[in-house]
Amino acid sequence: MALATVIDGKKAAASVIAAVKAAAARLEAQVGVKIGLAVVIVGDDPASHTYVGAKGRMAKECGFNSIQHTLPAETRQEELASLVASLNEDPSVHGILVQLPLPKHLNSDAIIQSIRPEKDVDGLHIVNAGKLATGDLATGLISCTPAGAMLLVRSIHGEDLSGLNAVVIGRSNLFGKPMAQLLLNANATVTTAHSRTKDLSSVARGADILVAAVGRPEMVKADWVKPGATVIDVGINRIDAPERGVGKIRLVGDVAHDEAFNVASYITPVPGGVGPMTIAMLMANAVAAAYRSNNLPAPLF
Repeated sequence: MALATVIDGKKAAASVIAAVKAAAARLEAQVGVKIGLAVVIVGDDPASHTYVGAKGRMAKECGFNSIQHTLPAETRQEELASLVASLNEDPSVHGILVQLPLPKHLNSDAIIQSIRPEKDVDGLHIVNAGKLATGDLATGLISCTPAGAMLLVRSIHGEDLSGLNAVVIGRSNLFGKPMAQLLLNANATVTTAHSRTKDLSSVARGADILVAAVGRPEMVKADWVKPGATVIDVGINRIDAPERGVGKIRLVGDVAHDEAFNVASYITPVPGGVGPMTIAMLMANAVAAAYRSNNLPAPLF
């Protein structure tokens, strides 16, 4: 039996970024507007700083005006809320992103919901979630990781998923729910499975498109995968890798990649699959927000 084709997320992300750069240049040429993306980070979580640094560099590379606000860990709720309020009012800022997780003493949901929906490039505002749920993909902003995963699905199956069974393992607001909505919107028959699902492996085995987002290393085994399925692995888990030396780690997904590779038709690697798509779709959301704020139709990616 033929082995799976590995879906190259880096390549797909690069083509989105190329389109983003062109769209940003076009906006500047047409109406003299430079896209502004503001990123707010509170505290000194090293992983968050790594992510924020990558987002800032990518924004600059795309020709955006990248604005970073770094606040101390002891920042009070009112101070953070007032910064978000001022970014909401600033016409030169088209996208606002508050890096999560916030320090424990802050109410992150109140902050996220205070971002204007049209500037919510993370797609986490209830207005944007509601637009996606009601099938309005034209005026809302879609959560970046599911949007990126969906782009990979479309690259294989096209725009119309009629007649295909999709199973999403995971029901988070950040990924599982919006991913299921996107698949449903493309006419797939969708099952949302999760930790409470009875006989999860047999539910997964019914999927032509299997999306794993549970945050458990290599949970999805080969016998969970329908032969010939497309497998989208959203997990990023750090596990010990003593074979690489003392204290070394390696990244693995939620799918046991090496064994699933022998069963699936298409599979995303970890790293290098869905990961690079997330930051690319964030840039695409910033473009959409900027175009709409200038009453122009947003480019499609």
